Amino acid sequence: MPERVIEEMDSEECLRLVSPGGVGRIAYGTGGGLAIRPVNYRIIDGSVVFRTAEHGALDQDLRTGIEGAEYRVAFEIDDLDPERQQGWSVLMQGPAHHLTGAERDAYRDAGLVTWAGGEREMYVRITPSRITGRRVRQA
Repeated sequence: MPERVIEEMDSEECLRLVSPGGVGRIAYGTGGGLAIRPVNYRIIDGSVVFRTAEHGALDQDLRTGIEGAEYRVAFEIDDLDPERQQGWSVLMQGPAHHLTGAERDAYRDAGLVTWAGGEREMYVRITPSRITGRRVRQA
């Protein structure tokens, strides 16, 4: 089997890889412990944006009850090739904000499609304060 190497990626390379959008996982703390949920996302102006059901579990979990308060989360996106045993993973950390009013309206035309059925009218933006990534490849 060929030898593998792990490479650290800079934030510019990480953003380049995740820019097409797709499926990522949001990780956050809840009253019952840690939670990780998959969501469809897009990168817009350097931020992660996704939609969820208003008043659904994810929406409720990310609410602080304080207008404008920050809720710190982690967001992971990866692309793996199990057959060749290589791929990359990007971790973005920062505050999540529910978008309302004109901010939410601005993202409605961004082409953010969700796989899940039902109403997904709550828009959430994660503004990364830290972006890290690693790539595993053949030596």
